Amino acid sequence: MVRAGVVGTHLPTSGLDIFGDLRKMNKRQLYYQVLNFAMIVSSALMIWKGLIVLTGSESPIVVVLSGSMEPAFHRGDLLFLTNFREDPIRAGEIVVFKVEGRDIPIVHRVIKVHEKDNGDIKFLTKGDNNEVDDRGLYKEGQNWLEKKDVVGRARGFLPYVGMVTIIMNDYPKFKYALLAVMGAYVLLKRES
Repeated sequence: MVRAGVVGTHLPTSGLDIFGDLRKMNKRQLYYQVLNFAMIVSSALMIWKGLIVLTGSESPIVVVLSGSMEPAFHRGDLLFLTNFREDPIRAGEIVVFKVEGRDIPIVHRVIKVHEKDNGDIKFLTKGDNNEVDDRGLYKEGQNWLEKKDVVGRARGFLPYVGMVTIIMNDYPKFKYALLAVMGAYVLLKRES
């Protein structure tokens, strides 16, 4: 089945002719669509930046990627972080930290804190499900973490909500399949 377009041409009714739809839009409609998309992207960025300011953390939301913190947190749990510099770090607290040379932050519990007379604090971490402390994870020659290494402190979590992120990273084909299904849904929705 075809629908008539300009005299002498036939357009498929499948809805996959996106560029044809774009050509049919006048400039005002096209600008409106571009502005709508830009508003969605900028709103998401503003919300993220607002969370950074409110929480004091460079990454206010993280996903637990391993089972090293079980039973407290499981792989796929979504953590909410704060990182207010004036709050002292205490043993037993769960922190998210970055180690020089590693891209992915680590979620582990503080097991020892050393506070010097001048106010400097150094601390040691360990995963609840690990046999040994994290000195093997720190950069070579580093035995303790400092406040500058902390991305945030766990204040709350949603269980397993981050599994979608893990699945998409572990199985890239799933990510593309999901995008294809979403795209097909949008196109089919436009036809009806």
